[in-house]
Amino acid sequence: MTDRAPAPAAPALLDLTGDLVTLTRALCDAPSESGQETALADAIEAALREHPHLEVLRDGDAVVARTSLGAVSRVIIAGHIDTVPVADNLPTRIVGEGSRAEIWGRGTVDMKGGVAVQLALAAALAEPTRDVTWVFYDHEEVEAALSGLGRVARNHPDWLAGDFAILCEPTAAGIEGGCNGTLRVEVRVLGVAAHSARSWTGVNAIHGAGEVLRRLEAYEPAAVEVDGLVYREGLNAVTIRGGVATNVVPDSCTVTVNYRFAPSRSLAQAETHVREVFDGYEVVVVDGAAGARPGLDDPVAAAFASTVLEVTGGVPAPKYGWTDVARFSELGIPAVNFGPGDPLLAHKADERCPVGDLTACHDALRAWLTA
Repeated sequence: MTDRAPAPAAPALLDLTGDLVTLTRALCDAPSESGQETALADAIEAALREHPHLEVLRDGDAVVARTSLGAVSRVIIAGHIDTVPVADNLPTRIVGEGSRAEIWGRGTVDMKGGVAVQLALAAALAEPTRDVTWVFYDHEEVEAALSGLGRVARNHPDWLAGDFAILCEPTAAGIEGGCNGTLRVEVRVLGVAAHSARSWTGVNAIHGAGEVLRRLEAYEPAAVEVDGLVYREGLNAVTIRGGVATNVVPDSCTVTVNYRFAPSRSLAQAETHVREVFDGYEVVVVDGAAGARPGLDDPVAAAFASTVLEVTGGVPAPKYGWTDVARFSELGIPAVNFGPGDPLLAHKADERCPVGDLTACHDALRAWLTA
């Protein structure tokens, strides 16, 4: 019999009207690794139900709150509440003072700082100039099939109806438009097994994988301009496996390759390109997800970008990694990434978010939603 770890504790009631730093720390100090979001989702739901201007809905550990003012447009502002595993970096702590202060700890960047901004504004804005759907969802940091946002899209597509979406992923308080797509394949090399003492009677598959690695080493990734933003691509070996024993010439070797491609390519086009690179080898697709174009030519997106530039000075840039803006793109909803924290610090043991980023994102969103 295996003892299960107790579910992490969450605050009895989150104060959505108080200090933004305190709220961020409360969210982060309630561990919610993927698959263990229930306690935090309960706390978020209870806190949102304290505000009568919001209709609060729930699917599993995803919580949705929305206004219904009859405004001419509706914006979706979304963020995930799960994190990667804690690395001895909780509870949170404050380092520095004043404008240089930072909140250190798991989730501060990816992405409970953004969730804190969402919750504070959801509580404060009873009459925004646009109707708003606030989405707090589970299971983002694991395989796409488990995504809480994907589940809501399947079970309750009407909950995600809108004209524009903002994903509060970390962008250092600047807009990052769209996202690269991702494709993972296995390149399989075959050989002939033999005793290593009589290796000439076999064919070493691991040696044969050398050509696969040389093609990767020689590959020159493209920089592709899409709607005014330049996306950097990448094709990299991420794992390699082969061999069964130390005295056997291996008869198979598999190189797993990850292709990050510009959103101008479809998933099918990305697959075709990878097969061309590894012509002559067996290539098996493991998983993949299309990217999303920036969407900044949409009038609502352009107005938001203008507000961000005015408030934070942030100039739109491309998002190199894959994010859930791609899910909104599939739904036909233009979407951008905008949130506090340096994305390069996501998942790191020294994860930390400047307090100034929290304030800047909060002020920019508030200004746009009340303009």
